[in-house]
Amino acid sequence: MNWKMAFCVGATALVGLTGIAHAQDTLRIGLEASYPPFESKSPEGKLEGFDIDVSNMICERMKVKCVFVENAFDGLIPALNARKFDVINSAMNITAKRKQAIDFTAPVYVVPIQMVAKNGSGLQPTVASLKGKTIGVAQGTSQEDFVKAHWATAGVKVQSYQAQDQIWSDLLSGRVDAAVQESQTAQDSFLSKPAGKDYAFAGAPLTDPVTLGEGTGLAVRKGDKATHDKVQAAIDSLKKDGSLSKLSLKYFKRDIIAK
Repeated sequence: MNWKMAFCVGATALVGLTGIAHAQDTLRIGLEASYPPFESKSPEGKLEGFDIDVSNMICERMKVKCVFVENAFDGLIPALNARKFDVINSAMNITAKRKQAIDFTAPVYVVPIQMVAKNGSGLQPTVASLKGKTIGVAQGTSQEDFVKAHWATAGVKVQSYQAQDQIWSDLLSGRVDAAVQESQTAQDSFLSKPAGKDYAFAGAPLTDPVTLGEGTGLAVRKGDKATHDKVQAAIDSLKKDGSLSKLSLKYFKRDIIAK
């Protein structure tokens, strides 16, 4: 082997080792920052929210650095499988449909799914009440799966949006009659704001384990047992010592952590 070839082989090995070291020192986390209080951006453009804090706590337990990668919600699973990041932590409900494409940790927390409508509209989350009406949902969410499976087939119109704030805008303008989303997102991003003063939750929380799932967890590529087990161990540790429950009380004034 001449010196040129030896240099090239050595350089290639060094790059490979650097890449491995980098992978061990960081955890790339995919999310869409448009779901306050779970993940959003401050006026200064800084990522903030419950899921952001959970991610940072997990990374601290794993002794790695969190690197956040923003992506449209409906493209998070394809991007994960394309290796653009290692984990999804973006208020993603664990459903049978999603488990066909990716693996999940055990549920981290459980938040009710509810419908929001204008006060006095009389709308309820039933087919009889919503027939002929238009419901806004975020594209690629379990809520979208629910309304398409249970309502769209019975004469309820479903309008899907790339971002939650677009739904609020169209609800205010009357382009949609109601919206379905996680209750905490609705409360923090709309109902508690001046724009949402004439709106409220309509009816009881929606339930369906098939489409709405069993809670919210972190997702990894299918078969990536190494990453899954490390993340799960960190979550278990944070549950056991009460760190996640304490964080939940800070954000929601109640403990939403799955037991």
